[in-house]
Amino acid sequence: MGNKLSFIGEYRHNLDTKGRLAVPAHFRNLLGNYFTITVGLDGCITVYTEEQWEVFYDKLMTLPTNKKNSRDYVRAFTANARTCELDAQGRILLPQSLIRYGGLLKECAIIGVGNHIEIWNAEKWDEICNSTLDSLNGIAEDLPEMLG
Repeated sequence: MGNKLSFIGEYRHNLDTKGRLAVPAHFRNLLGNYFTITVGLDGCITVYTEEQWEVFYDKLMTLPTNKKNSRDYVRAFTANARTCELDAQGRILLPQSLIRYGGLLKECAIIGVGNHIEIWNAEKWDEICNSTLDSLNGIAEDLPEMLG
C-alpha cells in the first residue's frame, strides 16, 4: 500500500479498567503486526504504522538540536512512544502515561486521519470536531492552495 493509507472515519469504543481499547476492524487491517503509539497534538494519542512512524521519526531527527523547542518536541514524541501490537481480541493496551495525557476516562473516539490514527477523550473530540465544523468555511478560505 505504500504511503497511501486510508485511515478514515470515526469510531467509539470504551477503555476498559486495564487500559485496553478495541481498535476498529478496518484500522486493524491497516496497522500491521506492530505499530507505534505516542502523544499527539491537541491532547490526543497518535497511532502510527511502522512505516509511518519511521517517516515521522526521520523528520524528528532532522530538527536542530541547538534549539530548545526542537529538543523539547523530539523528547515529547520519542520519550512517550511505545511499540505495540494488538491482542487476540483486537485491543491495544495503552500505557497509563498516555491515558493520563489524553484524559481518557471511558468512552474514546478513535479517528482516522489519513496516514495515522488519533485516540481522543470522546467529549473533548466532540468539542473540537464541532468547533472545527463550525469554522470549516473560514478554514477553507485560509487554505486555497490546498483545496483549489
